[in-house]
Amino acid sequence: MKKIAIIGSGSWGTALGIYLAKNGNKVKIWSFNEEEKNLINNEKKCVFLPNAEIPDGVECSQDFKEVLEGAELVLHVTPSKFVRSTIKQYREFVKEDQMIIMCSKGFEAETNLTLDEVIKQELPNVKYGILSGPSHAEEVSLDIQTALVIASESEEVKNSIIEAFSSPIIRIYTSSDIKGVELGGALKNIIAFCAGISVGLNLGDNAFAALATRGLVEICRLGTAMGGKEKTFYGLTGLGDLIVTCSSEHSRNRRAGKMIGQGYSIEQTRKEVGMTIESIDNIDVAYKLAQKYNVEMPIVNAVYDVLYNNLEPKKAVETLMTRKLKEE
Repeated sequence: MKKIAIIGSGSWGTALGIYLAKNGNKVKIWSFNEEEKNLINNEKKCVFLPNAEIPDGVECSQDFKEVLEGAELVLHVTPSKFVRSTIKQYREFVKEDQMIIMCSKGFEAETNLTLDEVIKQELPNVKYGILSGPSHAEEVSLDIQTALVIASESEEVKNSIIEAFSSPIIRIYTSSDIKGVELGGALKNIIAFCAGISVGLNLGDNAFAALATRGLVEICRLGTAMGGKEKTFYGLTGLGDLIVTCSSEHSRNRRAGKMIGQGYSIEQTRKEVGMTIESIDNIDVAYKLAQKYNVEMPIVNAVYDVLYNNLEPKKAVETLMTRKLKEE
């Protein structure tokens, strides 16, 4: 049994807590929201996971010191835009022997940094890893099987995650490609948003498949330019996560894109979805990174124009379809 701290009581943080407690670990979750804390502690429920029951072995607190004290693993599960500010609040309580596992997916918009780079700046002396893969919180909380990847330079981190997570429900693979695993998880949200737009426009299965496939090419282009390994993007944290996020109704990124395709504004979409939409927060970052690394990303450019230059989604599709023809 391991003592595990989870920073964030949203759907993914709580789903991880449910799973890890069922797998024999003792879990403490930090929440910034008193109502969410009370719901978890008193009613054993999570507002974002209405079909899940929170088991014994999960406690929730608003006190960072209490949550981190004695924890072997610290799983960070906040929206990407709050990663640095949250770490600043709890870093004074982190001990040298505690391992930080980033479970959030995205970029820091103000700096265009990946989240592993934020960890290195704010907690330069800790051992850390990136946990990613095809993992909707709704399914993990209900014991539906999946496979995840832990990427780290530390064998101790990899082994600790294997010990805490491995079961007939979750299979853990290991990787040393931190940058590739990080970027696969961040960039797939953007392509899933675009896939949602195609659904909202009623473009059909053929267009959906073409967009997802060419989207993976763009992920691989930028990911390798930034230091990731090509094979990583065709594995669980690239292609695997892309498939599930593009195709599932559980995906808030796909749902948000679908609403944009149906004519909703960004403000209306955010309100309707009601949770963080990492794709919308990160499209501007991907656009800037493509320019910085001189990488061709026509799908990202098109969705950027939809969100920031008032390009109609149908016109964006036409622009993509009439580009200069080329060999695949």
